[in-house]
Amino acid sequence: MEFIIVSGISGAGKTSALHAMEDIGFYCVDNIPPALLSTFYELCDKSTDERMKRVAVVLDIRVGNFYEEFSAAAAKLKKENYQFKILFLDANNDVLVRRFRATRRKHPLCPDTTIYTINEAVNLERELLMKLKATADYLIDSSYLSTSQLKERISTLFLDNDISALAVTCMSFGFKYGVPTEADLMFDVRCLPNPFYIEDLKYKNGLDNPVKEYVMKWEQTQGVLRRIIDYIDYSLPLYADEGKSQLVIAIGCTGGKHRSVALTQELYNHLIENKHKVSVHHRDVGKA
Repeated sequence: MEFIIVSGISGAGKTSALHAMEDIGFYCVDNIPPALLSTFYELCDKSTDERMKRVAVVLDIRVGNFYEEFSAAAAKLKKENYQFKILFLDANNDVLVRRFRATRRKHPLCPDTTIYTINEAVNLERELLMKLKATADYLIDSSYLSTSQLKERISTLFLDNDISALAVTCMSFGFKYGVPTEADLMFDVRCLPNPFYIEDLKYKNGLDNPVKEYVMKWEQTQGVLRRIIDYIDYSLPLYADEGKSQLVIAIGCTGGKHRSVALTQELYNHLIENKHKVSVHHRDVGKA
């Protein structure tokens, strides 16, 4: 049985993630009390209903002493040798505040009389969930993801029946928009020749052939890409042997439209050719 515990910061997209998992065949339950987790696991495990063989449950801060209760529930699952994975959703504070204001919903911690702003509530929640985030098998930062992009990330992680395989995400980004906090490995390619200064290429991106050809024609680019690929090819089996479930590889240039996109796509193609479980996400390619 595949059993996924979905948690994370309020407003980061747990409900959207659960809907995406439901779309790919998971039996989904929102906001189950941690104390019932092992009982629910046992019921699913013993069920003859095929729908119960892929299960996702949301646990979040809406429960009282959440982390303490969750820790006890997780310890009980491990004691019984029950297999499960944890997916943690996060987003940066500015995005979370905008989302709460747009929906006009209260943050779950705002009723606390010591909390006066959404930002303060988010910071407190981060503190409460810090240890849980550190133990998560999968981490998705939804700050720059649309609902469809989040669904794509979820599908890449969990649509494959071999949930034990290391899931690799190749991500391009622009340093001017901030570094991706979920990245496990990060490569800076701002040292390479920049198509931005070529008038015919300025408003294209690294997925367009003229830009790709310009970026890849340089000896410097080939050297950097070769070394990145050599390191990834060497290290991926080591990460897998350590039991890592997800690896996010981020490649950044200034704006995230040209050099990083071209090299990220090349790395993605290489990993696909070598039969890895991999997805690609160009975070900032559509930005001005």
